[in-house]
Amino acid sequence: MNAFIFFKRAKIHYNDYGKGKAIVLLHGFLENSTMWNGFITQWSKNNRIVTIDLLGHGQSDCLGYIHSMELMANTVAKVLTHLKIKKATFIGHSMGGYVALAFAELYPSKIKGLCLMNSTSKPDSKDKQKNRDRAIETVKHNYKTFIRISITNLFRPKNRRIFSEKIKLVIHEALKTPLQSIIAALEGMKIRKDRQEIFRDGDFKKMMIISKKDPVLEYQSLIDEASNNTIKVVELPDGHMSHIENKKSFSYNIMHFIENI
Repeated sequence: MNAFIFFKRAKIHYNDYGKGKAIVLLHGFLENSTMWNGFITQWSKNNRIVTIDLLGHGQSDCLGYIHSMELMANTVAKVLTHLKIKKATFIGHSMGGYVALAFAELYPSKIKGLCLMNSTSKPDSKDKQKNRDRAIETVKHNYKTFIRISITNLFRPKNRRIFSEKIKLVIHEALKTPLQSIIAALEGMKIRKDRQEIFRDGDFKKMMIISKKDPVLEYQSLIDEASNNTIKVVELPDGHMSHIENKKSFSYNIMHFIENI
C-alpha cells in the first residue's frame, strides 16, 4: 500500500506490505524507501513490512532547517500510530539507524528489535562535525556533483565498476532529494546524541551489520562498539551499501534476525 499521512503540516510517505510481525525499514541519507524494493516480496511473506520516506527524502516533505533524529523518530511514531502498530522491529541503514536509536530512546516500549546496518550508536566526532559543515557548503555550490561523489564514495573502490549501473540508479533517486532537505539532514546528523548506552542496555534484540571496507565508518570502532554479548554481529566484506554489495548475505542475515524475534 502506497500512502501518506501528515506530520506537523509535512506530508509523509510510507508503504505497508504483508501481515505478521511488524518490521520497519528506515533508509539512509540521500536514499528513500525504494532502496528496499528488492527485498519486499521475500520479507513480506510472513511479516508486515513498513517502509517510510524520512523527512525531506523520497516523497516526504521537508520540515524546517534541521531534521534532528528525534524529529524524524517522532515522524516514524506518527506513521506507526496511524497503522495501529504497537511494537515493531527496526532495520536502519546508516542515518536510518540513527533515527531508529532515537526512536528506541523516545519510545522504548514500542521496540522489539533493532538492527544497525552500516550505522553506529556513537555521535559524530569533532572532525566529522566539521566534515558535515563542509558538505553543507559544498552542496550549496554544486548540488549534483556533491550527490554523485557522495553516493559513489559509499561503495568499496573495487565495487564502483562492478556495480556501476546500480550506482547510477542510486544517484538517480538521490537527485530527487531537495537541497534544503539535504542540509536539514546533515545538520540533524551533526548534532545527534551519543546513544551507545541506549543500544547496549535496551531491552530488545540487537544486531549490527558491519562491513570490513566501509568507507564511512571505521571497522575497528564498530567492532569495539559491538563488544557486548547481547549484540549479534554480522561482518560483511565490502562497503557501506551492504544491501547492494553483499545483497545475498545481507538478506539472509536480516531474515534470520527477524525470524528469531
